[in-house]
Amino acid sequence: MKASTFVYPWDVNGDPEAPGRIAALGVRQVTLAAAYHSTRALTPRHPRHRIVTAEHAAVLYPTDDRWQGRELRPYPAGDWAPGDAYGEASGALADAGLEVHTWVVLAHNSRLGAEHPDTSVVNAYGDRYPWAPCIAQPATRAYLVDLAAEAAVRPGARGTELESLGWYGLQHLHAHDKTGGVPLGDAGMYLMALCFCPTCRAGYGAQGLDPDELAAAVRAALEPLWQGTVADEGWAGVEKLLGESNAAATRAWRDETARTLQETAVRAVRRAAPDGFQILLHADPVTYHVGANPGVDPEHILSVADGVVVPCAGGPGLLAPFAEQGRRDAVIAANFGVVSGMGGSPGTLASDTARARELGATEIRLYHAGLASDGDLVSVRECLAAL
Repeated sequence: MKASTFVYPWDVNGDPEAPGRIAALGVRQVTLAAAYHSTRALTPRHPRHRIVTAEHAAVLYPTDDRWQGRELRPYPAGDWAPGDAYGEASGALADAGLEVHTWVVLAHNSRLGAEHPDTSVVNAYGDRYPWAPCIAQPATRAYLVDLAAEAAVRPGARGTELESLGWYGLQHLHAHDKTGGVPLGDAGMYLMALCFCPTCRAGYGAQGLDPDELAAAVRAALEPLWQGTVADEGWAGVEKLLGESNAAATRAWRDETARTLQETAVRAVRRAAPDGFQILLHADPVTYHVGANPGVDPEHILSVADGVVVPCAGGPGLLAPFAEQGRRDAVIAANFGVVSGMGGSPGTLASDTARARELGATEIRLYHAGLASDGDLVSVRECLAAL
């Protein structure tokens, strides 16, 4: 079973031992960040630093002239990834015998929201989510599509993995995050993710809803949750809180918006890519879920992309809806955390992989070779050797 591990350019650049160490894990591929959100990352083996602070979402390579004169454009990285940091790391990893695929984060960008607040998701209370670009807005969609094509198809890359190609919502590990005091559950998270920017208000109107009445209904539906009531889980909880017809209309607007963006972005990447270039999406099989692994319809997405990368931190159950589509040529990659300090379980990787294979996984992804301790990497190496 093919295995790939996620890597940042700063894990590799300046550390001549890194490519060989990653290859020695037993992976055949690395998924290397080409466009990434703000982060503070540990580099436990780097000879020059231990902490890298990426202050804002940035591309980790020099952009081309497609962005000239455009208001919405990607931001260059600062001193955490100067110049063509992606290209430097990619070359070193390829020289170590590893197949390099790009890792592209799209609709997750706090600096974009801070500098262009009108691009952000706006909830039913009027609060903006600067980390979450509204994917319904035409200018934002054009920006995301062009960013996907440029960042995905870097020199030498054999494929790409597109993260956050869909709706983002409340969940975001923001600096000193203090949003966990009220358990919102699936239903509350969906209601808090509903966007009421002008584009989305018009979208709800096209579905036969009055956007002001809908926003009031969302606020009323959330009130019991603020008081401590636990909502029913799943879509039934949304329908109970918001009403079946309102819930269905919001989902129709959001599902179509996400679907068409995904189709357009994948087409743009294919036009820019060489033959045989693999395109995967980080995805969740529940269409109303939001975040880094946005909800998709499994049948539809496997007709658009070459496959999916599926989060398995809570177990491999999300794999089955994709495997059930019967697409033998589709990649269904189970994404496992292997950083024990971040909740990963490298010690159970062998059994987790076996269970994922039973549920239809064709490959595995390991998060994350640069962040893991030496002990975690030993466990990964032993597991992959057995596989």
